[in-house]
Amino acid sequence: MKYFIKRVGFMALTIFAVCALTFFLMNVIPGGTAKLVLKHTFVGLEESVTEEQLNQISDKYDLDDPLYLQFFRWIKEAVLRGDIGTSYVFKKPVLYLLALRLPATIQLAVMSMLIAILAGVSLGIYSAIRENKISDHILRIVTLFGVSMPGFWVALLLILIFSLRLKLVPVTGYGSLENLLLPAAALSLHSVAAVMRVTRTSMLETLGQEYIRFAKAKGLPLWKIVSRHALKNAMLPVITVIGFQMGGLLGGTVVIEKIFAWPGIGSLLVDSISARDLPVVQGCVLAIVMMFLFVHFLVDMLYTHLDPRIRYG
Repeated sequence: MKYFIKRVGFMALTIFAVCALTFFLMNVIPGGTAKLVLKHTFVGLEESVTEEQLNQISDKYDLDDPLYLQFFRWIKEAVLRGDIGTSYVFKKPVLYLLALRLPATIQLAVMSMLIAILAGVSLGIYSAIRENKISDHILRIVTLFGVSMPGFWVALLLILIFSLRLKLVPVTGYGSLENLLLPAAALSLHSVAAVMRVTRTSMLETLGQEYIRFAKAKGLPLWKIVSRHALKNAMLPVITVIGFQMGGLLGGTVVIEKIFAWPGIGSLLVDSISARDLPVVQGCVLAIVMMFLFVHFLVDMLYTHLDPRIRYG
């Protein structure tokens, strides 16, 4: 219970720090908030705005108040009433917009994570069993490629090959499995490589233990040694990497969703930054940070299940 309280306090402090940093950084970016909101709502991007229009928007959203006062008001409403504001551009509550977009982001992140776990762990085990064979060297070179390539470049490459040349899947769209394949593949490639490298290293270390050599001496089949004796002990560092990769996947959706026109909070965040829609930016960052912290909390709880010697205090 003491650890749980400390952990919740740490998470609350982290959320507060990230929200404060986001709010003040957004307000020091060149270009007035009122001017950008007007260009994205009333007058058009190419048109100029009048002083009267600027004053109207500034008065409506209290944009001339000191920044610390604006932030304090946002925190107060969020904590006391659960209200994180209303969009300047969409004229809808931010919570409504997040509820509309969050399922798409979760769907994309979960699919990418499943691909990363299934492919990364399987290939990592295979590579460890085949240590220093040709297949092991090929897989290590491929993972080096996967770790090195940025997600947006992989996404453009997949679109060029599978959508424009081979015409197997659509470039954009939402709602079917074929729409999900390319974004999930582009998002998961880096994680597949990272999980595979850690799984291989951890499995090699475990397979070198004395109890594994004893199991081999008893004549147990290799698949039984790996699945029943080695895999569980080798998974602890793999779980750590999976937790970090899940956080990276949530952050990576910001770029991938925009490239594939995926209707998640990543694309909503990019559009809101362009329009200086501060309440929506705050809401999207808040949602991503909370999901990231929740995943890491689950990973820590999973440690104690895999290794009962681990205790938090």
